[in-house]
Amino acid sequence: MRRRSVTLATAALLAGIATAAALTGACGLGAPPAGALVGPNPAGAVLLAAGPRAAAPRMARVEIVKVSGLIDPINADLLTRSIRQAESDHALVLVIQLNSTGGTVPATRVAALTAAIRSATVPVAMWVGGSGRPRAYGAAYDLLTAADVSGSGPGSRVGHELVLPGQTPGPLVHATSSGDDAVDRHLLTVSDSTLVSFLGDLNGRTIKGTTIALAAPGAPGRGFRKDLQFAFSQLSVLPKLLHTAASPDVAFSMLIISLSLVVFELFTAGVGVAAGTGIVFGVLAAYGLGVLPIRPYAVALVVLGILGFAVDVQAGAPRFWSAVGVVAYVVGASQLYHGQSVSLWVIVTVGVLLVLFMVSGMPAMVRTRFSTPTIGRESMIGEMGVATTGVDPEGTVTVNGAPWRARTNRATPIAEGGSIRVVAIDGLLLEVEPEVGGAKDAHH
Repeated sequence: MRRRSVTLATAALLAGIATAAALTGACGLGAPPAGALVGPNPAGAVLLAAGPRAAAPRMARVEIVKVSGLIDPINADLLTRSIRQAESDHALVLVIQLNSTGGTVPATRVAALTAAIRSATVPVAMWVGGSGRPRAYGAAYDLLTAADVSGSGPGSRVGHELVLPGQTPGPLVHATSSGDDAVDRHLLTVSDSTLVSFLGDLNGRTIKGTTIALAAPGAPGRGFRKDLQFAFSQLSVLPKLLHTAASPDVAFSMLIISLSLVVFELFTAGVGVAAGTGIVFGVLAAYGLGVLPIRPYAVALVVLGILGFAVDVQAGAPRFWSAVGVVAYVVGASQLYHGQSVSLWVIVTVGVLLVLFMVSGMPAMVRTRFSTPTIGRESMIGEMGVATTGVDPEGTVTVNGAPWRARTNRATPIAEGGSIRVVAIDGLLLEVEPEVGGAKDAHH
């Protein structure tokens, strides 16, 4: 009886499984997966060995990377990472939007990048475009020509090709061309007004064994496939900051700001805020100048220019050293980089602001800092000091450790280093007389 009960129970279980399978098929939920084994084992037990579940459909990826500015170590690393990421993701295509006027990395690094583009397992397409006047000069042009598909946008220009080791010089070594002309000369592949139209031109091309199928099937010109996944990437905050600091105009401006703030801190004896800010700008300027191809003597001239202005800040009036500062600044700024240059408008704007700051602003701040407004400047009458320059009839004196503009109220000039006495105050100008022979006349 027990054996019959087991047999009946087994039969009932098998019947239930069969009924469930039939109901599942009838309801459209699908048949048992392939490889499922249903049936008794030798010991009378039942096995259900399900095969692997069907995986969700994989999204087709299109990697899009924006590269702008000089091809410096930051952008070079971005390109290298983008190629590796596209290969890891098995992307349909890696699209690079390019706008660069050259590079600061050595030719060997450019050669390595072009080799990585050519040997990438995924198709690499580059489009020179975007707002403004897109460019692909120097190292950027070499990268552009290494791409599997190269395109140009409105107003674009390309050229100034680098001659890399083992490479035959092309037609744009010492010249540039508009993007449209480069396409007509078969130097670039296509000309497209937007990045979207450039993507449309990639559709249907078979590159490196991969057919770039981007358009919706059966609906040409009606949009992209629904299973496409567009992944956009560019520099994050810190790399973008360093990349910005490595541009010629920005690195030069930050150098001037840093040096000016340090001079301000030295002369005003502040609490260190200006010096701290100057150090931050100095670190960024040092990074930028370290990446860019600088001329060391030009950097020395810029520093000499700031020191020249500082000497006359101490004197209290623009004189010989201010002229030295202007000349050193102009020559240093114009010769600062090799193969790059500071924009003329940046040199002029920063130079005018620097002169106003050093010649007018700094002396006024120094006098304000070391004046004695709480007890009145009149208390300085009778104070002794030293002429830091000749006073004939005007010059600079030091009273209580602070420099002041001064004039003598006597016909006799006061030589540099001579002792003086303050006899009157006219605004921010001290009237002084020589210590010897002056006290009697001024009744001190």
